[in-house]
Amino acid sequence: MKYYSTNKNAPIADLHKAVVKGLAEDRGLYMPEQIKMLPQSFFDHIQDMSFQELSYVVADAFFGEDVEKEALKQIVYDTLSFETPVVQVDERIYSLELFHGPTLAFKDVGARFMARLLQYFIRQEGNEQVNVLVATSGDTGSAVANGFLGVDGIHVYVLYPKGKVSKIQESQFTTLGKNITAIEVDGVFDDCQALVKSAFMDEELNKHMKLTSANSINVARFLPQAFYYFNAYAQMKKLGKADQLVMCVPSGNFGNITAALFGHQMGLPIKRFIAANNANDIFYNYLQTGIYDPKPSKQTLANAMDVGNPSNFARIYDLYGGSHEKVTSLISGATYSDDQIRETLLSCYQQTGYILDPHGTCGYRALQEGLQEGEYGVFCETAHPAKFKETVDSITHGDVEIPERLAAFMRGKKESVPMSKDFNDFKAFLLSK
Repeated sequence: MKYYSTNKNAPIADLHKAVVKGLAEDRGLYMPEQIKMLPQSFFDHIQDMSFQELSYVVADAFFGEDVEKEALKQIVYDTLSFETPVVQVDERIYSLELFHGPTLAFKDVGARFMARLLQYFIRQEGNEQVNVLVATSGDTGSAVANGFLGVDGIHVYVLYPKGKVSKIQESQFTTLGKNITAIEVDGVFDDCQALVKSAFMDEELNKHMKLTSANSINVARFLPQAFYYFNAYAQMKKLGKADQLVMCVPSGNFGNITAALFGHQMGLPIKRFIAANNANDIFYNYLQTGIYDPKPSKQTLANAMDVGNPSNFARIYDLYGGSHEKVTSLISGATYSDDQIRETLLSCYQQTGYILDPHGTCGYRALQEGLQEGEYGVFCETAHPAKFKETVDSITHGDVEIPERLAAFMRGKKESVPMSKDFNDFKAFLLSK
């Protein structure tokens, strides 16, 4: 499979280059030249397949031309060592619980898959050291840090905005040591993302060290998230409720919903999609007006979605040929304030007993408001509510139990490198390594 840049001004790449390089030379995001349709027979029997079995079929369509079949199967099966169950919340709305991985967040699958695939390529080219740069607004950092922890030949630098991630999230990537370095940036997520992108474009830095990204700008990070949507469809089909299925995805950098849209292009019979935003409503405004107008991000209760210039918009735009009409025919949007998040999280808990996290709350409310007659909705519950314990407890007046694996992170000692948002400071730091 060959990959082109969304900016259309970079050489065509193979999967190896797209994964190891992360970002194209023209600062565009890599896109596969073709998206393979899966046979109808696969969808006819998908409800009888395990999560690992159906995911391998999807992975083979993406990566089978470039990775040996047994190696790819091992990567998939090793990555998916946990389930993502669909849980009924109310009459027509179901939660796709994506928080049963090592860091209790949906990004565990993409991070772990990418770590194994990158290691596969490193071994092929003689164990050259690769340095992974990842900007995080919350869960990406912990998922990537834990997915790559102890992987030979790879060092990870996690850039995060000072004071703008939860303490539990922070503990998951600042207490690990080994091949993980946490960098605490005096700025917002968009500043962290800008530092990463600038590093990829800096010729001197790239001569000094081999750099790649584990953000959803990397094809190996976001594409495996498509597995979730095939699995959700399979579970809803087993329940007999898949004919008019609406998927709602809480969205920040838009990697997760982009993976879902790739699945749809492969034949996944989802009727339509809803992108649920917090107060960072850039994509929502695009849907209403056809104008994409990035803005500085706003800090909200749903901090992992605090993104003012979502990278993967470029992929969605490219996927539908820049047609606003095609995008809006399949995707609608919703945007919610902190007060609306509080209100919905509390009412869901009081009426159903289900405890949402702030991000899943946006998805749940969007389905409450947007489902049409005859439709069933599944929203992504992207992280365990204990990761936002202080916020959730203050809203529900409850006491969310902290799973032991989160508690273990919190007992660790924080180690991070303070950093300004000036690229020259970040560059000097990396050149010293």
